[in-house]
Amino acid sequence: MSKRIPGLQYDKDAAQWSVDKRIKGHGRLRKRLRASTKEEAEIEFYNIISNLQATVVRRDHGLMTFREAGLKYIGESTKKSFSRDIHTLKAADPFLKDLTLNEIHNETLKSFILARKEAGLKSSTVIRDIAVIRGILRLAVNKWRTVDSKPYLLTAPLFDLPKWDDAGEPYPLNKKAQLNLFRKLPKHLRRMAFFAINTGLRVQSICWLRWDWEVEIPELNASIFLTPGKERPYADGIWPGEKNKEDQIVVLNKIAKAVIDVQRRQRKDNCPYVFPFKGKRIGGMNNSGWKNAWVESGLPVCKEVKKGPHNLKHTFGRRLRNAGVHLETRKVLLHHTNHDVTTLYSPADVLDLLTAAEKAVEFRSTTFIARQHN
Repeated sequence: MSKRIPGLQYDKDAAQWSVDKRIKGHGRLRKRLRASTKEEAEIEFYNIISNLQATVVRRDHGLMTFREAGLKYIGESTKKSFSRDIHTLKAADPFLKDLTLNEIHNETLKSFILARKEAGLKSSTVIRDIAVIRGILRLAVNKWRTVDSKPYLLTAPLFDLPKWDDAGEPYPLNKKAQLNLFRKLPKHLRRMAFFAINTGLRVQSICWLRWDWEVEIPELNASIFLTPGKERPYADGIWPGEKNKEDQIVVLNKIAKAVIDVQRRQRKDNCPYVFPFKGKRIGGMNNSGWKNAWVESGLPVCKEVKKGPHNLKHTFGRRLRNAGVHLETRKVLLHHTNHDVTTLYSPADVLDLLTAAEKAVEFRSTTFIARQHN
């Protein structure tokens, strides 16, 4: 009879092999095995123990594999887009899982990038994948520490980003295309679209737009919104901040103001968000409602053009340019720069911006938008 192995157990009633053992440097390990025979159970047992012991040794020497780092990241992440990051980690795991973090660099990342390209993914998607990987490496530099309180990495490497010239061109909307598209949109998306095409605000900023970001300008009998540039926690998540990490001013031309007035009248239960859906913050605009409306309105669906709601921002920018609005003013209205926000929303400056924003209004009366939203 073979000698009993401490920690390897067999449950006769369940016909199941399992591990229950304390591993130095790791703690107690309890795990069911896939094995169906004693010989298979012993092999699986020793593989698990040796892998854990190797993990402990690497940790004690300040090393961590990409898979270990990925699991740690998953366990700690609170990001709203967390599920998207998991897709990246699953795709990268076959290529990077056994590499220690200091072995991940441009050369070791090439096979992963090539596989993503051969799978038909666009370079913008792969660039986002690389951002997730580098984000994990930065955590190993700035946050995670070994048992000796040392960082797992001294610096996070820079990666060459793919440039495959595969991005679609923006598709600004003319008046007819806007009418056709907006008529097909669900009501809540239509309101957001009207706001986007008249403010140039990013989609995520519109989804997050809060009533406590509104600032009254009594001298003009008007209001603006200031979106925070930096990260800010709220009860249902963390606002990630603006793209350039600067506070942004959002002025309201007559159409944008009409949208806000409608949303204010329909606000329920003191919901903090300007554009909620069923009482909660909406995650994005590029959903089935938008995609179906785009197709049904006869807009192009070829890969050469972009089909998402970011086209609304491009439309606003083009209308400002066609109306002769100065480049620096366009940059402020498109939230590419903020100059000095502490002085920018003085009544005189807001009036200048508001006058410029009115030039982008395609519909000369608020009665149309009121009829659409009431």
